[in-house]
Amino acid sequence: MKNLKRSPWAWIPTLYLAEGLPYVAVMTISVILYKRMGVSNTDIALYTSWLYLPWVIKPFWSPFVDLLKTKRWWIVTMQLLLGAGFAGIAFTIPAPFFFQATLAFFWLMAFSSATHDIAADGFYMLALDTNRQALYVGVRSTFYRVATIMGQGLLIILAGLIESATGTEPLRIDVKVQPGQSRTEFRLPETAAVPSGHSGELHFLTAPGPVTISTAGIPQDSLKRWLQLVEAQNRANGFLTSGEQPGTAVRNVAEAGWWTIHVSEPLGGWIRRRFGERREAAVVSGFSGDIAVAAVSLSGCPEPGREVVLNTSMNRGDRSVSLVHGDRLTFDETNWNRPAYIVFQADPKLEQSSSAEYKGLSGNIPFAWSVTFFVLAGLFVLFGLWHRFALPRPGSDRASARSTPRDILRQFSATFVSFFKKPQAAAAIFFMLTFRFSEAQLLKLINPFLLDPKEAGGLGLTTGEVGLVYGTIGIIGLTLGGIIGGVAAARGGLKKWIWPMTFSMLLTCVTFVYLSFSQTSNLLAINACVFIEQFGYGFGFTAYMLYLMYYADGPQKTAHYAICTGFMALGMMIPGMFAGWLQEQLGYNHFFVWVMLCSVVPVVAVSLLKIDPDYGRRKENDNG
Repeated sequence: MKNLKRSPWAWIPTLYLAEGLPYVAVMTISVILYKRMGVSNTDIALYTSWLYLPWVIKPFWSPFVDLLKTKRWWIVTMQLLLGAGFAGIAFTIPAPFFFQATLAFFWLMAFSSATHDIAADGFYMLALDTNRQALYVGVRSTFYRVATIMGQGLLIILAGLIESATGTEPLRIDVKVQPGQSRTEFRLPETAAVPSGHSGELHFLTAPGPVTISTAGIPQDSLKRWLQLVEAQNRANGFLTSGEQPGTAVRNVAEAGWWTIHVSEPLGGWIRRRFGERREAAVVSGFSGDIAVAAVSLSGCPEPGREVVLNTSMNRGDRSVSLVHGDRLTFDETNWNRPAYIVFQADPKLEQSSSAEYKGLSGNIPFAWSVTFFVLAGLFVLFGLWHRFALPRPGSDRASARSTPRDILRQFSATFVSFFKKPQAAAAIFFMLTFRFSEAQLLKLINPFLLDPKEAGGLGLTTGEVGLVYGTIGIIGLTLGGIIGGVAAARGGLKKWIWPMTFSMLLTCVTFVYLSFSQTSNLLAINACVFIEQFGYGFGFTAYMLYLMYYADGPQKTAHYAICTGFMALGMMIPGMFAGWLQEQLGYNHFFVWVMLCSVVPVVAVSLLKIDPDYGRRKENDNG
C-alpha cells in the first residue's frame, strides 16, 4: 500500500513526456529528417501519412494489453522497445538504404508508441483514485504538450547545432522587406568573387548586403514565370536532385469527379443560395507577394565524388518572410563555381518594414540526425529505468488469470461486447462522437480565417502574426484552461462541473463570430479573443476526458478507454472532413454562426448522461 501513496508528480510528468515524444518523432520529426536527407515531397507525404494508422486502429489490440501482463510491465517494456527503435534509426541513417530502413523502424515505433499509450492511459486510471484523476488531468495534458514542443523545437535545434559544427561556416542571408514600388523587370543576381588570399577552406559565397523585397507585390503571372526561370536554372546546373518535385507545378483540376458533379456542387449551390453570406465580390488584384533572389556558390572545388549540400531555413525574424525555392541545393566538382539561386517571398499582406535572417548549413546531415536519435534512444532507456522504479504498484494492475489461447480469445471478444453493454452505452457513444462537433469544425478553419484577406472575409493577418496569436497566446490559454479545469473538477466532481465546462467550451466560440463580423485589425483584441476561446476549450475539454475515464471505469478499463479514444478520433475526423467545404458555401460570417448553432448537439448529448455525483470529487477522508 505504500507504493500507492507515491507522489503522482514523481511519474505523471515523465510518463506523458514518454507518451508524447514518440508521436512527435513519428509524425513530425520523420518529415523533417527525410526533407533534410533529400527525399522527395511525394515520397515523404505518401509514406509518412500511413504512419498514423497504428493510433487509429489501436483499440483492436487494446484488450491484449488488459489480458496479458500488467500495465506497468507494458509501459516499461514499450519504453525500452522505443529506445531500441530510436537507436535503430540512428544506426541506419548513414546507410545507403536509409529511407527503407528508417521507415521500417518508424513503423515499429508507431505500433510500440500506440501500445504504450494504451498502457499509460490505463495505468493512470489504475494508480489514481477518481479525485486524483480529475486533479492531474491538466498536468498530464500539459506535459504531453511539453513533449510536442520539445520534439518540434529542442531536438530540431540540436540537429541544427551539430550540423553547424560539422560543416563549412554557416551561410547567413539577411532579408529586408521595405515599402516600395512593384518591380517591372527581373534579373538573376551574381555571386561574390573569391577574395584574394583565400586559404582554400571551402565556404559559401553570396553578394554582400541584405536581400531586399518590396511590399508592393508583383503580378501573379510574372511570379509564376520568374519562379519557373529560377527553377530551370537550378535544375540545369545540377543543384536540385532528381527526386525533388518542381515548386511551380500546377495541379490539373479540369476533370471533376462523380461526387463533385452529382453531390457537392448541387448541394453546395443550394446552401449558398439559401444560407450563404451576401458579400460583395472581392476585387481580385492579381498580385502576389514580391520576391527576391540570392545567388550562392562555393569558394572552391570539392573533392572528386564529394557533395556539399546546403540546407537553408529561417534562423530568426519575421515568419512573414518565407523561402519559396532553393531550401536544399547540392554542390559538387561540376557546379561549384556556378550561381545557385534561393528565392524569398514576402507575405502579400505585409505593409510595413520587416526583416528575417536565413541560415544555410552544410554539415554532416546524417551524423547530426544520428546523434539526435541516439539522444532520444538514451532518453527512453532512462524513462524505462526510471519508471521501473518510480511507477507505483496498484493492486488492481494485474494480468488475467486465464492464459490459454482459447480463454484469451474469448476474453478478447468479451471486452468489446462488454463495452457496448455498459449502462447508457448509446448515450455515452453519442456523447463521445458529438461533444466536439462544433470545435472540430472550428479548429479546421481558425488559421485560414486569420490568414485570409479581409476581402475574402478573413482578418488578413500575416504568417508571423498568426504564429504569435495562435501559436503562443493560444497555447498559453489552452494550457491554463486545462490545469484550472482539473483543479475545479477535483474539488467539485465531474457531475457538478460538466455543464459549466460544456458551456465554456461551446460559448467561447462566439469570439470568432465577433471577429468575423468586425474584421478588426486590433491585434490586442484578436489575441484576447483567441485566448478566451482556447482557454474555454482547454477548460471544457477536461470534462470530456474525465467522462471517458468515467465510462471506461471497470475491470477492463484500459481496453475500454482505448475504444473511447477511437470514438473521440472519429468524432473529430468526420466534422473536420466537411468543414472547409461548408465554409466555402457559407462564408466565414455564416460559418461561425453555424458552428454556434451546432452547439445544440453537444448540449443534447450532455443532457442524456447520468453521472455519479461523487465521481472525481475529493472525499472527506482523503488526505492525499
